[in-house]
Amino acid sequence: MGSPKFETLVPVRASFALFTVLLFIIPQGGIPAYASTLEAQALLKWKSSLQNQNQSTSSLSTWTLPPQNTTNYNATMASPCGWYGILCNRVGSIIGINLTSSNIRGTLSDFPYSSLPCLTYIDLCTNELFSYIPPQVGLLTNLTYLDLSFNRLSGVIPREIGELMKLEVLDLALNELNGSIPDEISQLCLLNKLALYSNQLDGSLPSSFGNLGSLTGLYIHNNSFSGSIPLEIGNLTNLEKIYMNTNFLIGPIPPTFGKLMKLIELNIFENELIGSIPPKLGNLKLLHRLGLHYNNLTSSIPLTLGNLTELTFFYLFCNQLSGSIPNELGNLRAIRDLVLTQNHLTGSIPSTLGNLTELALLYLNGNHISGNIPDELGNLQALIDLKLCINQLIGPIPSSLGNLTNLQYLSLRCNRLSSSIPSSLGNLQAMLDLRLDENKLTSPIPFFFSNLTNLLYLFLRNNQLSGRWPIEGFSNTSLKMISLSNNQIEGPLPLPSPSTYFYTIENNKIEGNISSSICIASSLSFLILSHNGLIGTLPECLLNCSISLSVLNLRMNRLSGTIPRRFFSPRSSLRTLDLSQNQFEGMLPQSLVNCKSLEVLDFSKNKIKDNFPAWLGTLPELKVLILRSNNFKGHLDFPKVAHLFPKLRILDISNNNFVGPIPANLIMKLQEMMNGQNGQELQDKSLYMRYMYGNVTYLDSGKVIMKGKERLVKILTIFTTFDLSLNSFEGNIPDVIGYLQSLIGLNLSHNHLMGYIPPTLGNLTNLEWLDLSSNKLSGMIPRELGDLAFLGFLNLSENQLIGRIPQDKQLSTFTSDSFRGNLGLYGTPLQNTSHGDAQPPLPPPSFFQEDKRKEYASWFDKKAVGIGYASGIVIGISIAYISWETGRLKWLARKVRRMEKRGVKWMKKPKRNAIKFHGGR
Repeated sequence: MGSPKFETLVPVRASFALFTVLLFIIPQGGIPAYASTLEAQALLKWKSSLQNQNQSTSSLSTWTLPPQNTTNYNATMASPCGWYGILCNRVGSIIGINLTSSNIRGTLSDFPYSSLPCLTYIDLCTNELFSYIPPQVGLLTNLTYLDLSFNRLSGVIPREIGELMKLEVLDLALNELNGSIPDEISQLCLLNKLALYSNQLDGSLPSSFGNLGSLTGLYIHNNSFSGSIPLEIGNLTNLEKIYMNTNFLIGPIPPTFGKLMKLIELNIFENELIGSIPPKLGNLKLLHRLGLHYNNLTSSIPLTLGNLTELTFFYLFCNQLSGSIPNELGNLRAIRDLVLTQNHLTGSIPSTLGNLTELALLYLNGNHISGNIPDELGNLQALIDLKLCINQLIGPIPSSLGNLTNLQYLSLRCNRLSSSIPSSLGNLQAMLDLRLDENKLTSPIPFFFSNLTNLLYLFLRNNQLSGRWPIEGFSNTSLKMISLSNNQIEGPLPLPSPSTYFYTIENNKIEGNISSSICIASSLSFLILSHNGLIGTLPECLLNCSISLSVLNLRMNRLSGTIPRRFFSPRSSLRTLDLSQNQFEGMLPQSLVNCKSLEVLDFSKNKIKDNFPAWLGTLPELKVLILRSNNFKGHLDFPKVAHLFPKLRILDISNNNFVGPIPANLIMKLQEMMNGQNGQELQDKSLYMRYMYGNVTYLDSGKVIMKGKERLVKILTIFTTFDLSLNSFEGNIPDVIGYLQSLIGLNLSHNHLMGYIPPTLGNLTNLEWLDLSSNKLSGMIPRELGDLAFLGFLNLSENQLIGRIPQDKQLSTFTSDSFRGNLGLYGTPLQNTSHGDAQPPLPPPSFFQEDKRKEYASWFDKKAVGIGYASGIVIGISIAYISWETGRLKWLARKVRRMEKRGVKWMKKPKRNAIKFHGGR
């Protein structure tokens, strides 16, 4: 891929060179006395129309005429031939204007087209010209060179430009031109360079391009051209460079391109081209650069491309190519970059690639390549960057890769590589980035990594590496990122480098204390040590001003002690703090209020003994607060302030010792749970809560109670839950809880709540699970719960509810487990019935198959079968028809759309399957 900067410099350099040649080949001598005063006056008129050229410091300050009454006035003094940027012929007529980079601001409307009949050369590139190109440009019939690039010209390309029959160079690049290319351009038979790139041109490419037989360079990239590439371009046998990339071109690559025997560069990447790569491209023996990437090309890589022995840059990435990599590519002895990333290539890596001794960059990642990595890749002495990741490679890492002493980037991640890491990789002293993660590598970790003094990024996570690392670890390296998580590494915690900003060694067998020496990593932003066997207390330096942590995750260790009251610095940049599943005790440190950036706070499953920390409500960014399974106690008392917890979306204080009523003023302060997110907010956010720092993305996770089960999940941005279960709350459920309309989960189970279930719960239209079990709730089940179309889990068991179970809408989908333990409840799906409300007799037991699906059969299925047994199938069909007409299918469609937004799989019940089946008829 060519440098955009270089491409913009090409017209400037070319124009300067040509102008210089003209200065030398045209005899100048003295300025003729009969120089054209008329031409000078015409140019001065244009100068006066410009916006910034009347100052004495302007680039056109020499463009002046003395008054005719001046002493010693003569015609020579009225000549423009001595002006800046002006070139004249022997008879004093202007033949060239070169005002490149002259800070000219204005339009071309008053340019003296008709007054400069001898003009052959115009270069006005890199200025601030705006507005349209006037059609009068067609009057400059002697023009051979026209460069208006790098301005702000707009409008269409005038058709009159086709009248410039002597034109050899036309450069209108880097403007704001729109519309299509006029067919009249095809009349410019002497044209050898056409540059229209980086405009807003559209439409199809004219087939009349095939008439431009002198063309050597075609630059039309970075526009909005559509349609197919004309076959006639294959007739331009003088073409040396084609840049058609970054458009909307469709169709196949014309096989006629195989006739362009002088072609050096072919760039048609970033379009919508389809079909196979023409084998005839193998005829282009002079080709140096071939860019076909970012298209929809299919089929296999032609073997004939192995004939392109002059090729240095070969890019086929991001297509749909299939088949194996041809052995013939090993003939490309001049190749420097070979990029076949993100296709559907299969088979093994050809050993012939080891012949490409000039190769500096080899990317085969993101395919389905299998087999072993060939030892011959160790012959690529010039290789700097090797990416074989995200394939299906097996076997060991070849020790021959240790011969690649110039290698700086090696990525073998996401394969099935096994065995140990070869010690020969310790020879790669130039290595900057080493990624071997997500394989099946085993054996102890070799210690040579600490000898790679230039190494900045080390990724070994998700392997089966074992052994102990010396405690000095990486302290003598320059590593910025260290990822060792999900292995079997033992022993004390290896220290990071002083330069490290990302360090994760979670889910290993690390034990012992966290040494205060870890704070030598003064740049540390991410420290993830969860799921290990760490003991002892927290080093105070972790969260004071000595380092600037953004994420600290120590979940599931055996850390203990109290957290000092002044532990958190006022300059804290902490965003995520997860100390869950440890043995911390004492009170929460009130210095947490200094963490103004804190979004996630998880202290669950510790031994914290405190009152509810309402003071955390002053944290402006707090979204997740999990205090589950501690020894918190007392009432939920809230100060009388307007705003607390303004962004809180997850509140879990379950399994503590809270007492008293659920305060309505708490609920009314949870503005984020009330307001939810509109469609635009969802579109602008990631699916998961995340924190991005440089090239690192950290996804927040936590253990939450979902549908009665504890699960470790990545936290969705739309995830909104309220869990007060397993406490001793009493009194009524506040009606205002119905205002929390963005709630997905509500759990008030295992308390001492009494009174009725508020009908306002029917307003929680996003609710997916509701657990009010094991309380003292009374009264009837409100029918409004049937409006909760997304409700997939309901538990009202073990209360004192009475009356018939409503069978409205969603309530009809739940089994008896949702209602058991309420002696006053009756009706389907419970077996008990009220007096005078006897159900039809059940059919013989053999009629029902005793499998688990029948245990969870919905009321609709049982009722339909029962009535069918007694009265025939007509009534059953009627009920299905009523279900259809009442919008259950519409509900299902809404559910599917909701699933797409949430990115989570909804577990369908047999009832819904039945409705879908009947609706499908």
